[in-house]
Amino acid sequence: MTPLARSFMVKALGIPSRQICRSQRNTNYRSLGLRHAHGHATEYLQNNDLDLTDSQRTVREAISKICANYPDDYWLKLEENKTFPADFHQALATAGWLGICMPQEYGGSELGIAEAAIMMQTIAESGGGMAAASSVHMNIFGLEPVVKFGKEGQKRRWLEPLIQGKERACFGVTEPNTGLNTLQLQSQAHKSESGDHYVLSGQKIWISTAQHAHKILILVRTTPLDSVQKPSQGLSLFYTDLDRSAVEITEIPKMGRAAVDTNTLFFDNWRVSAEDLIGAENDGFKLILHGMNAERILIAAEALGLGYAALRKAAIYAKDRHVFGRAIGQNQAIQHPLSVSWMELEAARMMVYHAAKMYDCGYGGGEYANSAKYLAAEAAFRACERAVMTHGGMGYAKEYHVERYLREAFIPRIAPVSREMICNYIGERVLGLPKSY
Repeated sequence: MTPLARSFMVKALGIPSRQICRSQRNTNYRSLGLRHAHGHATEYLQNNDLDLTDSQRTVREAISKICANYPDDYWLKLEENKTFPADFHQALATAGWLGICMPQEYGGSELGIAEAAIMMQTIAESGGGMAAASSVHMNIFGLEPVVKFGKEGQKRRWLEPLIQGKERACFGVTEPNTGLNTLQLQSQAHKSESGDHYVLSGQKIWISTAQHAHKILILVRTTPLDSVQKPSQGLSLFYTDLDRSAVEITEIPKMGRAAVDTNTLFFDNWRVSAEDLIGAENDGFKLILHGMNAERILIAAEALGLGYAALRKAAIYAKDRHVFGRAIGQNQAIQHPLSVSWMELEAARMMVYHAAKMYDCGYGGGEYANSAKYLAAEAAFRACERAVMTHGGMGYAKEYHVERYLREAFIPRIAPVSREMICNYIGERVLGLPKSY
């Protein structure tokens, strides 16, 4: 995005920066003379929800115009050919949206998670689903540790090409033998005697976009577990070139989202410059924690979009499909489950937007972000399943797209944290119950 365009977006359209807690909304519904505060669920990317702020509405409108150029058939073709959506990624970069949460001085828009959530929901809701969202997810907030803790030179060197779409990044934390137990990571980094580089060895798993990424944000252990007082100590965070001469990248065949690759990484004697260390050595876990709530909110928003896309398809089909002389949507066995899904998605949407607003206002607790991720993922899964069942046999056919939505709906239920771990968090932190694991 050019400085002129960014200035227009931020100032002329009245979009505040992320530091401002947004509270002004169009809430005088009676004076507007409206009977409904939303558009029909069958409307493509409707933008009539009156609880949106002006900045959120502006973001949704702009992203909708871009996504309209990439219909369901586009995503179906990429799915079948296992092709990364490079042109979609570049379209968002050209329009300046990959820097929605990044500082203006590096080419970003410096908006908040409330706006980023709307962006990611809209992308998924357009029909691109998790494939579309995952192709840019890392760009939106993945480099928050660099924004918050990086040196000025690092920010200039790393943020600008990412925002411009010249570089793509992936995120390397999860390992085969540790799963969600991040504090037990086994990948190691040893500092050279000269102090100018580290040597990394180990492996990572479930690393999205590594086949196409230029950079990687990677967490490794720089001090052995038996040499630290707490397991959270001794981990360090690097943002560095994904050197394919030192890193073996193997794609994982998977259930869905074939357009966006997922991989295992194996590396040994991988030299990484000391200049690529973010923050202080051994403080990496603290840096990673900073972005976890934001990631959960964005994943939740993506799940919402997927659920709304499925519901839209189901409602249209139920209205148009006639059997025994009447639309199948006239039957309560079809109509009621879809109605419940709309209510579930709307309830989850309220939690997602609430969690985003609290994050932008500086709240650091994780109960709302985790709850938003849980509720949105579950609501989306049920909506996708009901969409397939509403279509009957046609729901199993790829040309109707809902089977693709259902396969992708498993992703937000599993990642980046399981439903069970969220329940553990709420049980311990909110309900005050004993730790169960």
